[in-house]
Amino acid sequence: MTSKTHDLHDKRLADAWATLQAHSDKGLPLDRDPSRLAFADPEFLLRRETRGLRMQLELMKPDLQMREHGIENTVVVFGSARFRSEEETRALIAQAEAAGDTAATERWRKLARNSHYYEQARAFGKMVAQYSNDKEPEDKLFICTGGGPGIMQAANRGSYEGGGLNIGLAIALPMEEEPNPYVTPALSFKFHYFAIRKMHFMMRAKALVAFPGGFGTLDELFEVVTLVQTRKAKQVPIVLYGSDYWKRLIDFAFLADEGVISPEDVKLFEYVDTPGDAWDAIKRFYAL
Repeated sequence: MTSKTHDLHDKRLADAWATLQAHSDKGLPLDRDPSRLAFADPEFLLRRETRGLRMQLELMKPDLQMREHGIENTVVVFGSARFRSEEETRALIAQAEAAGDTAATERWRKLARNSHYYEQARAFGKMVAQYSNDKEPEDKLFICTGGGPGIMQAANRGSYEGGGLNIGLAIALPMEEEPNPYVTPALSFKFHYFAIRKMHFMMRAKALVAFPGGFGTLDELFEVVTLVQTRKAKQVPIVLYGSDYWKRLIDFAFLADEGVISPEDVKLFEYVDTPGDAWDAIKRFYAL
């Protein structure tokens, strides 16, 4: 038994965690206890003063785990959590109609217009995985998403079907859902801090593919564009999938005409409309 493994089974650690588990099982509140080991004391770790420690741990834990699995280069896929597969969308519409729920029926019919993006994100994820399967570890690319449903699930699913490892960086939210079932279990992480999660999206990113989405997708897209524009991050391919959607949503030429961005900034990204074109944009950038 290695010393590392032995340390994890140190009796003091075992006793500390057993105490926490006993409180949890019995539904008891965890009162302050000065004698409890500091690193096994949630009451202490959740204080305002220890926020920096929590942020450091959220940065460190996924980083170490990804290193252990040889994850160095990722293709980050963003997009709406609300888009479902065409098959699932049809079932949800039928379910809402059968229940006489007019509002739900209308909502799912509206989302059905974009369900094809689910299938296309799935196809893209599979392409990336199949490319990487026979590559040396340093040349492999891994799909990385926010770990949730919709476009995120689709990209993870495609990678899974292509035989690749893939990453899910989930966030704890009030409308919290379990990570989608296609994320590699050992690479399924959950975050409390959006800022640390965003750092992990960028730390290993070799490309970003943004499918149509809402506030979350826009937030993540502009974070990346701003980092690249200001040279806080190295330039990577930024692909806007679904040219009609993105051109209706944001008039980047208007920003350039008004002088609030430079004409060169519009060249930081490109529009594509097929999984093959998205993958070609990445291959072209890196001369793969």
